[in-house]
Amino acid sequence: MTQEAIDSGLSLIAEGGEEDAPGLREPPQNAEVEAALLGAVLRNNRAYEQVSDMLRSEHFYWPEHRRVFEAIRQIADQGQIASPTTLSHVADSDPLIAGAGGKQFLFTLAANVVTVINARDYAETVRDLYLKRELIGVGEEMVNDAYSVEEMEDTSAKQIERAEHRLYQLATTGEVDRNVASLKDAVTLAVASAEEAFKRDSHVVGVTTGFAGVDQMLGGFHRSDLLILAGRPSMGKTALATNIAFNAAKAYRAVEDEEGRITEEGGKVLFFSLEMSAEQLAGRILAEQSEIPSDRIRRGEIDHDEFQKLAVAAQDMARAPLYIDDTPALTITGLRQRARRVKRQHGLHMVVVDYLQLLQGPPEKRTDNRVQEVSDITRGLKTLAKELDVPVLALSQLSRQVEQREDKRPQLADLRESGSIEQDADVVTFIYRPEYYLQREHPTERQNESPDKFQERLERHNQRLSDSRNVAEVIIAKQRHGPIGTIELFFDGNYTRFADLDRHHSDEGGF
Repeated sequence: MTQEAIDSGLSLIAEGGEEDAPGLREPPQNAEVEAALLGAVLRNNRAYEQVSDMLRSEHFYWPEHRRVFEAIRQIADQGQIASPTTLSHVADSDPLIAGAGGKQFLFTLAANVVTVINARDYAETVRDLYLKRELIGVGEEMVNDAYSVEEMEDTSAKQIERAEHRLYQLATTGEVDRNVASLKDAVTLAVASAEEAFKRDSHVVGVTTGFAGVDQMLGGFHRSDLLILAGRPSMGKTALATNIAFNAAKAYRAVEDEEGRITEEGGKVLFFSLEMSAEQLAGRILAEQSEIPSDRIRRGEIDHDEFQKLAVAAQDMARAPLYIDDTPALTITGLRQRARRVKRQHGLHMVVVDYLQLLQGPPEKRTDNRVQEVSDITRGLKTLAKELDVPVLALSQLSRQVEQREDKRPQLADLRESGSIEQDADVVTFIYRPEYYLQREHPTERQNESPDKFQERLERHNQRLSDSRNVAEVIIAKQRHGPIGTIELFFDGNYTRFADLDRHHSDEGGF
């Protein structure tokens, strides 16, 4: 700060301008509104029922008002009447209330209220002023952190992350709890959902995956669900998730009926790619859509006609509402902030996270206990799904114990940190390609095995390998709302593409 600015500030104070000096401003508060709210509650406890879901004692600015509201809450939550009379023992024992006038203070609060109708409006004002005071505190902490030079490792990026986390906590603090829904209201919503699915051409309730068998078993990806797609390396987790994300985005359309109601199919998708860059992810989709191997695209080994196919595919891709965030080392807090921002700016119907183990836990809860950190991450993803009312598809690695078994099909116990992932997920799906393992198994003649027996075993192996060519199994191992089972898909490694499998043509490499 310059000397001129200091002299100007001192001059302002000397001239009696204290009320205009920014450093001397009073925090936002309204004693009259707080008193009116407390008086309304003391006059009629039904007013407490109107405000209890959105108000806490710390929302009040004046300490004596906080104590009165806390005393009201304790009595009302026990099913008793909170009135100046029933609170008289508190007025006698609490120094703050006694200092404000004791029993007479409580009777004055109740006596000065004209009506209790405005109790909800009073509560919203009290809460809003509290949030403004908290915003001031967050702003001051941000300024102090930015000025601090003691901790050199405290980079601007880390400070921004902490600030975002504080703002997110403040935003969720300001949200009103959901009211209890009657069965009538819940049934109405369920029927409306069924009606929307009936009107769709696909008859899929949730966001379509683009695969008929998966959509039939899951009914699409449902809003507020956390779905886990797990598999060992090279099974095609990212490829399948990318296919699903693009299929959903490509299928997006909104149709308005004669009554002005809008029916949406497909969805706007946000893809968090923590392992691959946005360019690499787009290259995979481009290879799949143009039917040109991705390695040839990277090396530029394409002719003029293939380049034209790339251009046409790129134009089609550009119209799909698919958004990619390739920020590395993202925290669950940062992910939730970014997802909320995308929904606010563009609209959102599905979130994909590739992959779960690359996320970091909340900054304030980060420990060396990886199991606890993953629990915080999966809980955060489930909360995100409910908060944004969209399905969240999170990819996950499997433990190496799969490789130790003869049958290498994944099981729920194979999930890393399986306790938290399996518990929080609404759907757990595994991707398994038997061809991958059969190609690496080369039967050798066993000791004391006759040539005929070895040849018979070799032929069985080759037959299994032939039957599994280009076949991928999507194993639904857990589903809260429906059956479990296995769906077979066609997988083309050249284009990293999955498709519905037609067994009649699979031997010829068809779909």
